[in-house]
Amino acid sequence: MTRAVAIAHAAAVSAFGVGATGLGHALAEGAVLRGIPPEAPLANSRARKMMSRAAYLAARCLGDLVRELGWADGREQIGYFLGVGASGGSLDELMALLDESLVDGAFSLERFGTRGLAACNPLLAFQLMNNFTLCHGAILEGLGGPNSAVFSRGAGTVAALAEAVHAVRSGDCERAIAGGADAPTHPATIAELAREGLVARGLVAADAAALLALVPCPLPDHAATLVEGCAIASGRARSVIEAVDEAVDRTGIDRLAQVEVVVIAPWGPPASDALRSWVAARFPAATVVSTAALGESLAASAALAVIAGMDLIADPERSGHGGPRRALVLTLGVDGDPGAVVLSRGAA
Repeated sequence: MTRAVAIAHAAAVSAFGVGATGLGHALAEGAVLRGIPPEAPLANSRARKMMSRAAYLAARCLGDLVRELGWADGREQIGYFLGVGASGGSLDELMALLDESLVDGAFSLERFGTRGLAACNPLLAFQLMNNFTLCHGAILEGLGGPNSAVFSRGAGTVAALAEAVHAVRSGDCERAIAGGADAPTHPATIAELAREGLVARGLVAADAAALLALVPCPLPDHAATLVEGCAIASGRARSVIEAVDEAVDRTGIDRLAQVEVVVIAPWGPPASDALRSWVAARFPAATVVSTAALGESLAASAALAVIAGMDLIADPERSGHGGPRRALVLTLGVDGDPGAVVLSRGAA
């Protein structure tokens, strides 16, 4: 029998500040956001020297999550699935490496091997390897279950969540953590986004990390927030409407299902317009809440949107009239591939 999967808790470090509670309602009400918080010392300060900005955010968020949950035991069995962004190493180190790798103004692989690598600190490798956005936090917190670092420009984070949900549903692990972390304000990443014309079209980069704790929900629990389904679709060579249709259909949600809230995570105004058009055609009565005020955090945006959806359906008293029971989360990152996550509040 396939087990239902519930979100036990969430944690985030974002423009909302530190924490996840109230994120959805703050976005829905247009509340003034606190802004990305300054760095706080980690328990292992030496490890910070080997971390990129995104790895630091992921480690800080992960530490908050496991402590708030009280998951002190059995961490070696906890799964961890994370959407990660581009490398974000020290620019001083990168420029020293590059300067020593040039011959007549052009990059030389031979020179890179003989001179370039010797010009930088060997620990730079731990900042540059994308998977270490996941690894640093997992090592610090002792997580040893099934895991995956999925490169993400949006949809990859939904894929990481889908992997985590499958791991819990199938019994590969009893508990899993999933989400995303990224630091697109890094000069190399923001330059990439600018070259692609995304900044000129309204993208506002913002660093963030967001994580969800997933557990099986074997008994009827009317207060639990369940993950009914999550899926992605390719947005290449077709309209956004067609691609979003496919992603939502892949979640398994019935086309006649009632959806009271739709949370959209668009990379900028063009993506926002496309998602709102889709919602207006498919769920015209639904309330639409956007994560745009948080900025675009690439690998973290989808996870922040899921947290917002969870927040909006988890507190029926605040929402009034019994509150919404189902939220659809739609993401459309800079990769152009939409993702969809269906959340519900109710019995398993």
